[in-house]
Amino acid sequence: MKTAASAVVLYTADSRRRTGFWRSLAGMAGNICRARELIRQLFIRDYLAVHKKSFLGLAWIVLAPVVATLSWLFMNAAGVLQPGTTGVPYPVYVLLGTTLWGLFTGFYQSATQTLTAAQSYILQVRYPHEVLLVKQALEQTVNFAAALAVNLLAFLWFGVRPSWLLLLLPLTTLPLFFLGAGLGLIMAVLGVVAAEFKRLCEVALGLMLFITPVLYNPAALGPRFQEVLRWNPLTHLLDTARSTMLAGTVPDPLAFACSSLFALAVFLLAWRLFYVSEHRVIEKLF
Repeated sequence: MKTAASAVVLYTADSRRRTGFWRSLAGMAGNICRARELIRQLFIRDYLAVHKKSFLGLAWIVLAPVVATLSWLFMNAAGVLQPGTTGVPYPVYVLLGTTLWGLFTGFYQSATQTLTAAQSYILQVRYPHEVLLVKQALEQTVNFAAALAVNLLAFLWFGVRPSWLLLLLPLTTLPLFFLGAGLGLIMAVLGVVAAEFKRLCEVALGLMLFITPVLYNPAALGPRFQEVLRWNPLTHLLDTARSTMLAGTVPDPLAFACSSLFALAVFLLAWRLFYVSEHRVIEKLF
């Protein structure tokens, strides 16, 4: 009777570090493809478990962006904000902007928790840990889809017709995933070693909200501030995703392309860092 040959895995010191850059990325992508069923099961279990513990449950997915938008509308009505001419009703503009910003920060926060969120399983069960990033990214994507439905209802309420380029939203938001997840993976590694890195990055993200045109039109600012925004990759990533939906145009195609390539480079380097440092970081969790 023939039996299937068992796979033999040979571990050597610093074997991951000696693995080539592209080979390591291909290996992690292969692990994700082979673990599709595990990702599905983890996603269903964790996503439903989080909302079952809440009185309002899945309703928070819709309430969160609405409440956040109401706060910005109040400040705008009080004269605290000077958003400039937005081209569409300000509630639509700020709701879509904060939804896209929430997608970016959600990817970042999910990636930072790649190793810590499932710490008990990581220490007990052997499986490719990169699947945790995909699982948590799926959770953020579902939250974004629900928030996007609220946006579309707001479009109808205020008489705004979205452009057909709305269909390209998966492509225009993909760089937000690359940049958010890339920064998050870096913090997932550095944050276990020294928590100060994670805190500093969170403070920096809080500052980035105000130097990214989430709540205002960049044209309302002076030349010096516009120059700062021009060097912020999030300016072009977020503004392009919003403009394609509202106006059917890409404000600056070259800047969007350069910002997208930068986001992709950050993600690939962060994925490589995660691959090389994963085992040593896990040792810190004991």
